[in-house]
Amino acid sequence: MELVNGLNFKNIRGDIFGGLTAAVVALPLALAFGVASGAGAMAGLYGAIFVGFFSAIIGGTPSQVSGPTGPMTVVMAIIITQYGDSPSLAFTVVMMGGAFQVLFGTLRLGRYVTYMPFSVVSGFMSGIGVIIILLQMAPLLGHPSSSKGVLYAVYMLPEIFSGPFGNAATLGTLSLAIVTFTPAAVNRILPSPLLALLICTLLGVYVLPGVPVIGEIPTGFPVMVLPTFELTMLPGMISSSLILAMLGTIDSLLTSLVADNFTRSYHKSDRELVGQGIGNMVAGLFGAIPGAGATMRTVVNIRAGGKTPISGALHSVVLLAVVLGLGPLAEQIPHAVLAGILLKVGYDIIDWEHLRRLHKAPRGGMMVTLTVLILTVVADLVLAVGVGVIMAALISANQMSKQQIKQFRLVTTPEEYPPITVEGREILRWAAGRILVLHLSGAFSYCSAKDMVRQLGVTGADYSVVVLDLEGATMIDTSIAMALEEIIKQCLDSGRIVLLSCSGQCDGGKVINTLDDLGVLKHIPPHYRHGVRLKALRQAKRLLEKNETTENLSVL
Repeated sequence: MELVNGLNFKNIRGDIFGGLTAAVVALPLALAFGVASGAGAMAGLYGAIFVGFFSAIIGGTPSQVSGPTGPMTVVMAIIITQYGDSPSLAFTVVMMGGAFQVLFGTLRLGRYVTYMPFSVVSGFMSGIGVIIILLQMAPLLGHPSSSKGVLYAVYMLPEIFSGPFGNAATLGTLSLAIVTFTPAAVNRILPSPLLALLICTLLGVYVLPGVPVIGEIPTGFPVMVLPTFELTMLPGMISSSLILAMLGTIDSLLTSLVADNFTRSYHKSDRELVGQGIGNMVAGLFGAIPGAGATMRTVVNIRAGGKTPISGALHSVVLLAVVLGLGPLAEQIPHAVLAGILLKVGYDIIDWEHLRRLHKAPRGGMMVTLTVLILTVVADLVLAVGVGVIMAALISANQMSKQQIKQFRLVTTPEEYPPITVEGREILRWAAGRILVLHLSGAFSYCSAKDMVRQLGVTGADYSVVVLDLEGATMIDTSIAMALEEIIKQCLDSGRIVLLSCSGQCDGGKVINTLDDLGVLKHIPPHYRHGVRLKALRQAKRLLEKNETTENLSVL
């Protein structure tokens, strides 16, 4: 395995330019996210440094740039609020979240993140965007940030907008206007967040004084924060760290997919989780906020020429140089300016493209997206995702059930049974409804189990022999195996004979093995099992001719 995934020096010029450009974009965002989290501006910068560096050299997406993101900052703000009396506990949660990410990668769980339904991801990300916007309205207009959550921020909106508006509101509005309306040509040369930061900070210092600013920032390398545990708080800490780990995992791997689309390459998801986890563990160890793969910074890096981990690592080194040399200059940055930048971030996080088409989406998907969005804002992030995944799973199960039940056929006439041979058609025609064939084709799962049993109960056919034809089945799960057992028992209890048609080659023998392992085949004697459906039909005809019954099965 490569020590550093994708490392080469053939693109060194592009990587240097990409890393420098990504650092310029990351600087104002890291400051803003740090302030918004409640941990402070330097915690945001060091989060970008540590997470960005270690995820670049250890992770599995060569062109990805990592650091504090909107979703991670929202969760961190909640954690800071929960453990405000003991900051070391909050950063221990960050370390634990990183450890969980390393565990996810070690257990090779990365590929399962791509199974997350789009409707859930869209609703969740849009909810995060709404949270950022609501929480930043107060500092945008010169009011102190609320630490009482989103609902309290909504409650305070009338008071916030009632005025009077001072210099802070002017700077915040100007900052928002710059990041929103800066022409693309200018944005390519000087990223709009940095432009807003420079212009509005200078105005705050020399033209519009008296606005709330970041204030004193400690210089030098951060002090190590040793992990701290309190037994009574451990369950809550584990829960919070799992939220961070899951969110960081989803955020990072979705960004990895974006990077793949731009570079036409393939990331290593499990390795990426290990890199992100180690980065977050180091960030927590030094009192920095956690991060994840950052989509905007990654895209900027790639467009500027960055292709290898050199660019992501360089972005962190540049930020470290800025912190060690220019930290005191950041003390004059107004909170309103950072709020303006974050409002645009929140707006961009909202999945407007999907929301605009939501009324045309299937009703189930629409309900999932709206439910997740609302729960994300008013309730709990984990609850929102959990409810969304369950809703999406139930909707998918219902759709799969309808599709699978079409592949389950109850056949008594040759016209209803396409796979049958000429001889088989003649047998069914001769039987005149006394042979019932249960034909399964394709994959079957728990979704259709109950419907299969229900259909058998309403056939109304006067049959004496049942042929369970599984030759076309490619997959059955435990629920289907149990449903088949219930069908077999129903038939036997009503005095009917059950024959099986399923060769050892059905899906490589997995179908017959599943039935055998779960004890379903014990209800069908070996001499009533066939590998070819025609042989089962022939035996069914012979049994009818002899007027065979279940009472003398044992003597055949």
